Amino acid sequence: MPYIIGVTGNLGSGKSLVLGMLGELGAYTIDADALVREVSRPGSAAWQEIKVAFGPEILTEEEEINRPQLAKKVFSDPEALRHLEEILHPAVEKKTWELVEQAQEPVVAIEAVKLVEAGMHKKCNALWVVVCDPEVARKRLLASGRWSAEEIEARWKAQGSVEEKKVLADVVIDNTGTEAETRGQVKEAWANIPRAQKQGGRD
Repeated sequence: MPYIIGVTGNLGSGKSLVLGMLGELGAYTIDADALVREVSRPGSAAWQEIKVAFGPEILTEEEEINRPQLAKKVFSDPEALRHLEEILHPAVEKKTWELVEQAQEPVVAIEAVKLVEAGMHKKCNALWVVVCDPEVARKRLLASGRWSAEEIEARWKAQGSVEEKKVLADVVIDNTGTEAETRGQVKEAWANIPRAQKQGGRD
């Protein structure tokens, strides 16, 4: 098995940025959010369950899940969010470990916002938690144009405390500053991975 890094952090922390940097350093990268789309494609088992649970009105004319519409439902209702996660998490986790087993690279990095909540961090060799000053993160998220201030707050509330994740972390990456500063932290943490692990167990 490869050396597995679990990458997590709340919305706007810079998880995807760190995952990309790990990919540049040679890790095989897995984005759980991208897998959500894959396992819930039209006709899939998860898609069927979501359709039954939340009604056909959350589908587009093309039968795709209307993700903004579904997000409005679940991020305003903790019970609905829990139910959605019960549908998606097993499928995403199954696909994740299949990809890990298929990976040829000696280091695999898995990015998931609910990595800890789903218990996936227990199968990782190291847990990396990406943090960012909330005001800086909020400005970056608003600048992206993807969410309103209200939507950002609702998602943060649903994601739980980053402080609890930091307690479990082997590595904490602070993405409050510049991209270059973040890259320096990632390179330093990468350098601290045992050499034998980065070479697939060979010395």
